[in-house]
Amino acid sequence: MLDEVRKVAVIGAGMMGHGIAQVFAMRGYEVNLLDISEDILRKAMQNIEWSLGKFVEKKRIRREDADAALSRIKPTISYEAGVGNVDLVIEAVPEKMDLKKKIFSTVDKIAPPHAILVSNTSTLSISEMGEATSRPDKVAGMHWFNPPQLMNLIEVVKGDKTSQETIDKIIALSKALGKTPILCKKDARGFIVNRVLGQVFNEAFWAYHRGEASMEGIDASIKYTGGFPMGWFELCDFVGLDIAYEVGNVLYQAYGERFKPCSEVIEPLVKQGKLGQKAGGGFYDWSKGRPRIRFELSDEYDVERSWAVAVNEAAWLIQEDVADPESIDTGMKLGTAWPMGPCEYADKKGIDIVIQKLEELYKRFGMEMYSPCPLLKEYLTNRWLGKKTGRGFYQY
Repeated sequence: MLDEVRKVAVIGAGMMGHGIAQVFAMRGYEVNLLDISEDILRKAMQNIEWSLGKFVEKKRIRREDADAALSRIKPTISYEAGVGNVDLVIEAVPEKMDLKKKIFSTVDKIAPPHAILVSNTSTLSISEMGEATSRPDKVAGMHWFNPPQLMNLIEVVKGDKTSQETIDKIIALSKALGKTPILCKKDARGFIVNRVLGQVFNEAFWAYHRGEASMEGIDASIKYTGGFPMGWFELCDFVGLDIAYEVGNVLYQAYGERFKPCSEVIEPLVKQGKLGQKAGGGFYDWSKGRPRIRFELSDEYDVERSWAVAVNEAAWLIQEDVADPESIDTGMKLGTAWPMGPCEYADKKGIDIVIQKLEELYKRFGMEMYSPCPLLKEYLTNRWLGKKTGRGFYQY
């Protein structure tokens, strides 16, 4: 099966695209890297060379392997040269559906009939992209995490018409690249990781907006009390406020009031161009490096609130048959470095305790994000409360 993919095209040489190209080249694949200008491609190749140098410096690979990987990447501005003789095309351009559909339509006419076409979108519809081609059965989502060279997670997304054979090939390929794939069984907006993360961001934004805790207090609590690698505002800066804002709007359009965004917190910063780490400032000032978050504020925010909405969204993903508990937990641990997954957490804490927290918040604020998912209530009725009863999201 893996022998069928020897040559790969990556469309879009930005941060994600050139990183994906590098991963394939390091694993021995021939890669065509395609973009609209020679200048963009030149910068991408310089970035790849720098990154490979870092791998050599840290003794992760040998110098000759780095040179060989670089020689396998062929930059081009021509679609004919880029996708004419490849087995797999990965689209990694900005999150604009019209642009992606145009690219899929163009690629479909030039790429060999057997070629699989995948998108690195973090939330847009794979089915819609597939409809722009004559091969929707060979179109899937392959959502990488930033930076692709270091992050091990790949979300594999099944579109409405994606064949099981295509999904099996992308999962096997992800493993061959040394990555851990998780399957998003349906083309649901936000897929797995961004749905859970979007809900957690929303909870934090609303708590801050209502004046319940300071921004730094929320982040200190999440890091030092909760054991997460970053606070939510810090992580949002790292992801990019423009991306978080866009994903938030997509989730709101898809799921309505459950994902009601707190636009007052993020929108003004986006409009001012304060997009986070990449812009030197967002919620925090990044001009002198990573912000220092004070430990003494670590009891300002109740971390259980973040867990409660994360567990609730995980339950919705399971109820809608988008993902299974293991995929959700793996996604949150590998994609965002959480200390444990929401399903594992709920089973350890007790699903009844999580529901209690949700109901308390729902009573207090009346927001849909706190309304317990019917699946959780079903578990409560069945006394599937987690480890203490031998069954919850998992069986013990």
